[in-house]
Amino acid sequence: MLTVDFAGEAIEVDGGAPFTVGRDGDLAITDNPYLHRRFLEFRRDDHIWWLTNLGTQITATVDDSASGLHSWLAPGARMPIVNGTTSIRFTAGPTIYELLVTLDDAPGEFEPTVVVDDDGTETLGRLRLTDDQRLMLVVLAESALRHGMGGMADIPSAAAGAQRVGWTQKKFEKKIDNVCDRLASAGVRGLKGDLGNQAVSRRVRLVEYAVSTRLISSDDLTLLDGPHAVDEP
Repeated sequence: MLTVDFAGEAIEVDGGAPFTVGRDGDLAITDNPYLHRRFLEFRRDDHIWWLTNLGTQITATVDDSASGLHSWLAPGARMPIVNGTTSIRFTAGPTIYELLVTLDDAPGEFEPTVVVDDDGTETLGRLRLTDDQRLMLVVLAESALRHGMGGMADIPSAAAGAQRVGWTQKKFEKKIDNVCDRLASAGVRGLKGDLGNQAVSRRVRLVEYAVSTRLISSDDLTLLDGPHAVDEP
């Protein structure tokens, strides 16, 4: 269940149909002629809640307190909502608005990542990636790394990602499985279980975690320019 709180009024959205915000939206803000008739849309698709900017002029600012994510949702863009509490701000004419969005049983709540050192000592820190694992993540997250989290809508399929680096799809999917298993063992939610059984949902969650925790960064995009091992058929 998704809850949208505006000016102290909490509206529960069950995901059965898209929920819109605007002058003529399900959440109607009727007293501002500068606001689009339909500006924001919340839609549940493939077990993921998506936020879409339906407007043509106004950009929304999205803040996620759990992950520290701060991004801009431009007109026509969309992004997933995966954490428990998200703040959405936008300006229409002279007025600034804020929506507080909460998601029950959010798959993306962050837990500390545990790193096991060579001597067996467990410490909190960043996951150590192999070269292939890092390349796989960069392929999945390329759009988000280049364009911000609004690029989360352009995460490639495993088949497309494998083709990008000259791997077999089986190898690419195995790299996803390995990283998801390691992160899940370290306490990261949303990569195993009900959500993890959905391939699209798992890739979205994996990219969101990897980018927002800086497991990978835009500096890693140079990996896409290098030679990649091509698997034999």
